[in-house]
Amino acid sequence: MNSFNINRRSFLHGATAALALSTFGARGMDLINPAKTLRVGLIGTGWYGKSDLFRLIQVAPVEVLALCDVDKNQLNEAGKLVSQRQKSGKTPKLYGDYQKMLAENEMDIVLIGTPDHWHALQMIDAVKAGAHVYVQKPISVDVMEGEAMVAAARKYKKVVQVGTQRKSTPHLIDAKKNIVDAGLLGKISHVEMCCYFHMRNNGNPPVEAVPDFLDYEKWTGPAPLRPYDGLPHVRWWRTFMEYGNGVTGDMCVHMFDTVRWMLKLGWPKKISSTGGIYVQKEGKSNISDTQSAIFEYDDLNCVWQHRTWGTPNNPDYPWSFTLYGEKGTLWASTMAYDFIPQGKGEKIHKDVVFEKEKYPEDVTEKAIELNAAPATRLHMLDFLSAIDNSSKPVADIEEGHISTASCILANLSMKTGRPIVYDPVKREIVGDREANALLARPYRDPYKHPDYKKV
Repeated sequence: MNSFNINRRSFLHGATAALALSTFGARGMDLINPAKTLRVGLIGTGWYGKSDLFRLIQVAPVEVLALCDVDKNQLNEAGKLVSQRQKSGKTPKLYGDYQKMLAENEMDIVLIGTPDHWHALQMIDAVKAGAHVYVQKPISVDVMEGEAMVAAARKYKKVVQVGTQRKSTPHLIDAKKNIVDAGLLGKISHVEMCCYFHMRNNGNPPVEAVPDFLDYEKWTGPAPLRPYDGLPHVRWWRTFMEYGNGVTGDMCVHMFDTVRWMLKLGWPKKISSTGGIYVQKEGKSNISDTQSAIFEYDDLNCVWQHRTWGTPNNPDYPWSFTLYGEKGTLWASTMAYDFIPQGKGEKIHKDVVFEKEKYPEDVTEKAIELNAAPATRLHMLDFLSAIDNSSKPVADIEEGHISTASCILANLSMKTGRPIVYDPVKREIVGDREANALLARPYRDPYKHPDYKKV
């Protein structure tokens, strides 16, 4: 197991050096100097799949053996880019079938950057094949997928890191340590989380022939087969519940996961939600454009709100969370945080860390989220450290499951019109037969829904 000796001297400079020291301890000042180069594969070579892979290449000596995508154009482009970025200069083997890729290559790490409806099957198959996995959030499209993913990670004794990299975001780590843990907020008894981005695609494109370069059947996989109306990549697929869980599943999961980490929260005691399509009724999109949810804990409510229309309540924090304490308030986002004390105390402001000088390739990378790059690099280092130590990473699959499932349960509350109480031990919704029937979505033949008892 200890084939990766974490020694990171060349990685640590400037703003991230002290952070990595505190995160990884004395080992934080040591460059990854493994006994062997890490063998890596990527499933899903679109926007974020490539971004995650390039961040890993920046912080560890890896050999990308294989890439998989059902879009040949996207796959071929990714192959060329990886050959330019990885040290060996080799073009990875290219696959249209991820199971064939797993069968033909022995890999230490598999990254999963596919749409949400594919995450569960691919993660489970990857750990069965002997790889540690970095899977994008949300981990699943239904609750029972998530239960099976946790069971598989534990059964096959593999590290699974979820792409909720807010836990590795430098200024948010600072906020946790120096504001929350330091007690500057006092008792925290209310949390608000929000997203007011206009990110809900809502067009009416016509049905058309599937292009030769795309295997649409395989792209759809276990999800319902919608009539093809253009490339689903990046934003179009996210606007349909067939493939995900809307803005709550996509954006609340980040903020709620961060809040749970900061406040050491587990499963909510009760979840309720209301919402729907109130304004943007004209297009094909079937995800809510307006939604509120409450995640209840003892003496604490975490409240989510999204609107894909109108203006944010605070223009400086359009996608954010706010912790309300008896001694002050903390506003925080991917870009900054502001601590506002009760009374005459000192306000504290911190901005996102950028590393454009250390990683100039970030500046020219297509569609990169520059603010997220340092966080993802640290997230990858945490992932590698967990592999090295046979320990759980900061965004362990079980934590990703709690955050993901809670957002899915909020959608189930909105759908059924009543609160949800989930029992994570019995893996059931208490006293609600109709809601329990929604914990696992039907799979399209010939795909089989994973079972946590049989992974």
